Amino acid sequence: MKYNITPCQITSEIVNTFAAIAESIGQLEGVNLIQPGPQLRRKNRIRTIQASLAIEGNSLTRNQVTALLDKKRVIGPPQDILEVQNAITAYRRLAEFKPLAMDSLLEAHGIMMKGLVADPGSLRQGPIGMIRENNIFHEAPHWKKVELMMQALFQYLNESDDHPLIKSSRFHFQLEHIHPFIDGNGRIGRLWQTLLLMLYHPVFEFLPVEHLIRERQQEYYGALANGDDTGNCTVFVAFIIAQIEKSLKQLLEETRGVTLTAGNRLGIARIAFGEKTFSRKEYQNLLKTISTATASRDLHQGVMMGLLKRSGDKRTAVYQFKPIKE
Repeated sequence: MKYNITPCQITSEIVNTFAAIAESIGQLEGVNLIQPGPQLRRKNRIRTIQASLAIEGNSLTRNQVTALLDKKRVIGPPQDILEVQNAITAYRRLAEFKPLAMDSLLEAHGIMMKGLVADPGSLRQGPIGMIRENNIFHEAPHWKKVELMMQALFQYLNESDDHPLIKSSRFHFQLEHIHPFIDGNGRIGRLWQTLLLMLYHPVFEFLPVEHLIRERQQEYYGALANGDDTGNCTVFVAFIIAQIEKSLKQLLEETRGVTLTAGNRLGIARIAFGEKTFSRKEYQNLLKTISTATASRDLHQGVMMGLLKRSGDKRTAVYQFKPIKE
């Protein structure tokens, strides 16, 4: 019998959150800050790893995770240290994973759980259950159904026309419901939602949604339990996309004071225009927030630095980036 994934209704709350997310992404695009700077990317990656593992009981602090990222010695429980080291490796390899392929998910789990479980990267071959609040036991689906259920879940990913925010959140819920692995289901589910969101927009690669989930951990588990109990994952989807929206707002606040230099702006223009000629007006329209005077200074600086060649007089001048010398 074909396995159908848990249903979800698109409520007015979810629609309003969609609109807020789209607005935040638009604001980030408007100031060309859709990918945070290196320091903020590093900070957010540390927050993501520490929070995702803390949800599962890992005791290491952000400072300790930072030290491990820098390959420094850390004193702590060996298992906790190994969990962080594995997660660092997995997140560094995000671009290598294929979010729509189950084999790639198994590979990621193998990296994340190396040395922590007997058979990392393999679906469970036995029963498993979770203890909920008030010591209520919840048994996961029978292990013999797991492979077919996971195949159906990836079929949904590949065939459904759901919005990526909905699709990634439903996947996250369904993976936790199936509980396909002996251990590591939560951390791999959160990592995989990040991958699915990256198909929607690159900003999600360094968006630390996990630290907000960590702050509301009981609500997170409550939303998962609600979906299992009711056979409907709407509450969970609404919860997750609300954390995504809050995380985007935090990113906006952290990047609001960043000032792009002329070199930064010319780098953005090189990517946008490539070998095509462009006018000062087109350059200004690309950057959106700069004045005509700033655009003129940038382009003059680009010519003086040998980055650009200019043709025509003041009113008809056009510019073209010179090839980068090897």
